[in-house]
This record gives sequence, C-alpha cells and structure tokens, in this order.
Amino acid sequence: MTLADRYPLLYTPARWEWGGLDVQFSTDLPPDELVTNIHVVCFVGDRIVLCRDDRDVWFLPGGTREAGESIESCVIRELAEEAGAELAGPLHPFGAHYATTDRPTPYRPWQPHPHKAWLWCTADVHLTGTPTNPEDAEHILEVALFPLPEAISRAASDGPHLPDLLTLAASLH
Repeated sequence: MTLADRYPLLYTPARWEWGGLDVQFSTDLPPDELVTNIHVVCFVGDRIVLCRDDRDVWFLPGGTREAGESIESCVIRELAEEAGAELAGPLHPFGAHYATTDRPTPYRPWQPHPHKAWLWCTADVHLTGTPTNPEDAEHILEVALFPLPEAISRAASDGPHLPDLLTLAASLH
C-alpha cells in the first residue's frame, strides 16, 4: 500500500483559495530555493503542540521565511513567535506541498514565483515561554499539548489535509 493510498486527503490535489494556490503533497523534498513556508509538527513526548489564534483556529506552528533566512532559522523564529517553544532536537523534513499560484506577483518580493513549496517537518521541542506574538503575525491566544487523536480533531478545521498529515508525522516520529 502506498502512502497516497494510506493518506488520500493529504495526497489529493487541492486549491488553497486564500493564496490563489493549486497544491499537491509529496514526500519528495523541495530544493531550498522553492521553500517559502515551513510548518512543524512539534512533539513534547508523544503529544503534539497546537496553537490557537484569535479566529479560534488550532494550527501547527510555522510560517513564512524572511529574505535570506535559512529553514532552521525560520523554524526557530516561528516556534518562538507562535508557540513559545525551542527545538529540543533536530528538525526532520518529511514532505512538502508543492504550489503554483495564479496571483500576478509573489506574496513577498524575494519569494519564488509562481512555483513554491510549503515544507513540513517534525521536531521534538520544549515549551519555554509564551509566544512573542509580533504585531505583523497571527495573534496567539493559547498553546496546548494534545494526544494525536485530539490534535487531529482540533487541527482539522485548519485544512482537510491536516488529519492525514498529523497521522503521517506521528508515524515517522
């Protein structure tokens, strides 16, 4: 049985209308220059870290790379901003959503256009404080740890692919 058979919602081509994006998941990792966003399935033991924002949506920490920022530097910054967390071990990329946008210009001037990738990783983390909540980012109201079934239930509202993505990440962790 292939991964696409085991995780059909994750592998189904999708439209992310909020970004004018047509996306397709793959475990083939993208070249660094295509990665515009990195999100991390963070583990504290066997529990998963989720963040809740002011829209009352639970999501995985991560976000957009800044100009010249490495993948690891982006992860370190985003974990502090959104989860009040620090890496407790290595970052493990396990897949990406390859995207093509129909927008006429890139989201940020330094980003590749029209093709880009969202990198998905796993990592063990320590929750070390409160999210820094910069003014130009999501406003995080809560950070919590959940066993896999509850993390799946809560994160499902952030995208139909997330239950499969979390299940795959947990199987690789």
